[in-house]
Amino acid sequence: MAGRFEQRPTRATVRGGRAGVPSPRPAPDAGPRTGGRTRAWVPPWPLDLGLVLGPLRRGPADPTFCATPDGSVWRASLTPFGPGTLRVSARAGVVHGEAWGPGAEWLLDQLPRMLGEADDPGAFEPRHRLVALSRHRRPGLRLTRTGLVLEALIPSILEQKVTVDEAFLAWRTLVRRYGVPAPGPGPAGRRLYVMPEPRVWALIPSWEWHRAGVDHKRSSTILRAVRVARRMEEAAALDPVAARRRLELVPGVGPWTSAEVVQRSHGAADEVTVGDLNLPGIVGYALAGDRDADDSAMLALLEPYAGQRHRAVRLILLSGRTPARRQPKRTRGDIGRL
Repeated sequence: MAGRFEQRPTRATVRGGRAGVPSPRPAPDAGPRTGGRTRAWVPPWPLDLGLVLGPLRRGPADPTFCATPDGSVWRASLTPFGPGTLRVSARAGVVHGEAWGPGAEWLLDQLPRMLGEADDPGAFEPRHRLVALSRHRRPGLRLTRTGLVLEALIPSILEQKVTVDEAFLAWRTLVRRYGVPAPGPGPAGRRLYVMPEPRVWALIPSWEWHRAGVDHKRSSTILRAVRVARRMEEAAALDPVAARRRLELVPGVGPWTSAEVVQRSHGAADEVTVGDLNLPGIVGYALAGDRDADDSAMLALLEPYAGQRHRAVRLILLSGRTPARRQPKRTRGDIGRL
């Protein structure tokens, strides 16, 4: 019986043959550590980088995202052309982008859309004083559109049915262990990582998911998604409704997850999240003083914002009007200790 349950070298069958368990890999060759490709862009509207790109950040220690004291935002992404690092800053009304790695050109080409070029906040008409005041205070808010589906889908799956702290820890653990160091110099004092490729996600051993605090249900959903990664990424070219239908073909991906994805990948102004534990109560309390609102009550309250419901929710959340806590914060679990 000795050693029966010890971890043994494992091999997994994948398309193209058999491959061993993945291990941390060196950074891709991105050329010189300085002097990346650059682009300057002048948006014809006020722009707040923190508000626009904030939803892409998965916790304060997200290994793919960093906001620096000088106001710059750094992102490490797995683009259709490979890993890339993007630094975005804004000075005197001009947005400056600098990118490194094989995906640099793609990231710079996507820069205006990522900063809300395709968004139309003028179509939004506030119906509540709180919403109108929140919009007035944040003229630089626009909805980001990354054009990348998997980088939004995988962390959204990790956030299913757990606290945000648990999900952020799992994302941080897996990306740092199985991703690649981001190309380019990176922010001072921080090492960014590009999330693993689909093939690498598919080869992560079961015990490593467990150590990261990810249960079998969520890890299995991610594995099903990365097996059809190409079809998932193709959803970026579809309209948000069609994209959600495609995402929900993957068992384990439901309306909550698909909405969270298209809000980021498509900049979907009307795709509101349902099935959330706290959101209905926040919206109900802000608009009607009903902290016990459910999804149906929330959708009824948001009906005047049809076509712009997600933007309305963003503004409600930014208003800071939330119901006082009535019970202790949910305790964070750690299945990795079991």
